[in-house]
Order: sequence, then C-alpha cells, then structure tokens
Amino acid sequence: VELVESGGGLVQAGGSLRLSCATSGLTFSINAMGWYRRAPGKQRELVARIISGGGHTNYADSVKGRFTISRDNAKNTMSLQMNSLKPEDTAVYYCNVLAGIFDYWGQGTQVTVSS
Repeated sequence: VELVESGGGLVQAGGSLRLSCATSGLTFSINAMGWYRRAPGKQRELVARIISGGGHTNYADSVKGRFTISRDNAKNTMSLQMNSLKPEDTAVYYCNVLAGIFDYWGQGTQVTVSS
C-alpha cells in the first residue's frame, strides 16, 4: 500500500494551497481518510477527516471555515483545500487511510506559511 502526498510548499499568510493524496495497493474497503499535521515541537494532530458511507467530515477547530477535505471515491484519492493560511498552519501534513483493520500513512508534505 502506498500513499503519496503532493501540493505542499511555501505560501504567504492569507494564501491558499491544495494538498492531494493518491493511494495505491489498497485491498480493503476504506473506512476513513484524513489529514494530520505535525508542527515543529508539537504532537501530531488531526486536521480533517472524511468518513466513508456517508461522507461525514470533521475538522480541527483551528481550521474550520478555512480548510475543506474532499474525496474521490472512484479513484481513492483525497484532497485538502487550504485557504486563508496562517503561519501557525506551518507543519508537515500527512495523509492517513483507515482500511479494514489497517492504518496507513503517507510520507508527509511540508507546508510553510510565511508572515
């Protein structure tokens, strides 16, 4: 199983980025897909998650109204549209997939927001 993130980079505060996660090799049905991040010196935290079988989403309070998670069920891909970015959004962002009893992670993509 492989998860590959893309779309990270350097952006000024107030700008936007779109992260994508492409999956391959999954053999179990996906229960949920999500984005997590780890900022320097901090623990990894959930940013946004989308649950299969209904598309329910949940977001960290810090990103509500600014970030939008979406998923292409046919392609098993996921995106995170990030608007109104703030310096505190700077982190490595990780794609996560829960499939069957398994928990998969991507290698991470760096997002840096300058003030």
